Amino acid sequence: MIQKYHLQRAAYVLLATIALTACSKSKHPTSVKPGKKSTATGIAYNEKDGFQVKKFAGQKAGPNLVFIEGGRFTMGALEEDVMNTRDNRERTVSIQSFYMDETEMANVHYLEYLNAITRDSSEEVVKAALPDTTVWAKDMSFNDSYVTQYLRYPAFRYYPVVGVSWVQASDYAIWRSNAVNAELAKGGTSTKKKGSGGGFSLKRKSKKAADPALAEAGAETETAGATTASAAPAKPSLESGMILPDYRLPTEAEWEYAAKALIGTQYMDENQINQRIYPWDGSSVRNPKKGRKQGQMLANFKRGRGDYAGIAGRSNDGAIITNEIYAYPANDFGLYNMAGNVNEWVYDVYRPLSYQDVNDLNPIRRNGYGDESKNYDSKNKNSLIDDKLRVYKGGSWNDVAYWLSPGTRRYLDQDSATAMVGFRCAMIGVGRNK
Repeated sequence: MIQKYHLQRAAYVLLATIALTACSKSKHPTSVKPGKKSTATGIAYNEKDGFQVKKFAGQKAGPNLVFIEGGRFTMGALEEDVMNTRDNRERTVSIQSFYMDETEMANVHYLEYLNAITRDSSEEVVKAALPDTTVWAKDMSFNDSYVTQYLRYPAFRYYPVVGVSWVQASDYAIWRSNAVNAELAKGGTSTKKKGSGGGFSLKRKSKKAADPALAEAGAETETAGATTASAAPAKPSLESGMILPDYRLPTEAEWEYAAKALIGTQYMDENQINQRIYPWDGSSVRNPKKGRKQGQMLANFKRGRGDYAGIAGRSNDGAIITNEIYAYPANDFGLYNMAGNVNEWVYDVYRPLSYQDVNDLNPIRRNGYGDESKNYDSKNKNSLIDDKLRVYKGGSWNDVAYWLSPGTRRYLDQDSATAMVGFRCAMIGVGRNK
């Protein structure tokens, strides 16, 4: 009898819970479920010649992208400032959720780009996009095979592309946005026959025919854009929800936030167990976990003068130069090689005092906003700083462990390229926090 009473009571509690849950569900319209008519005017959506509100299931992750949940973090260098630059002091900032490539862009990805623009773009555009393979050439080193083979030989397909300038990386992001959205558009607006490469045109002409969207995508210099051929279907509108926002280079704050991946240090509420010097826990660059992989290097870097990989049979990081883009463990956001392998371009122009000037919400340093280049005496060679210097981060196969820390930063002219700098892309994340 008592057991029956308890079962009835449990049933009542369950029914009450279900009823409360049903009542608590919001009946208000949302971005995904806007309703059948406007809450402002009462006019029905999607009527003939009326306001069209297309079906939208929420933003999807583009190819190779990982969702990075936003939040606050302490941005800045946690290592001792051995370079004495004092250009990334600690401060608290917040970052909106976004997407980031899980890997660096590889040679095969960049060759796909070169193939596409070779087929339908001007010679000027193609030449401007070619990586500088001579970045491997050293008068006193026998790197000749890298010069001729690193970019195109199949064995290097999934090694990170290098010899790419900031401008070239920004151009790639523009092309990639159009290529991905053209592929998505095949199921919607394309009128071309199957196999003909439907969607809007990706044809690129010359620097004189630059796309107006270039500035929006983040390139602040005169670069080649995408032009739509008159015979091709129109690009779907942004309102349609059929296309993704633009790929672009990540901001420095986004990159540093994603690299630290402090989501893995939380244990309850907003408490954190620890800060991170590297994209993993601890002060060591070796895997501390027991098992077959214990003691293995967590990144590809230079251990000391002349020591790029240890000795044969006991190679410490498995790579003399770069390594494949999935070769080392991912961080807690699922991002590979956020330390080592190659440094990576970020959007920001370099200024030593950015930490004092930028906003504490989605901080970024653009050209022409505060601390202008005219304040630096570059004319008389007393300063290197101008509006063409771009930040790169992360450390590379040719850097010591100090540069693996996400808070360290260096800069290079946006038209320069080296064998130690590559890139990955990012994209805004809208309408979700999980």
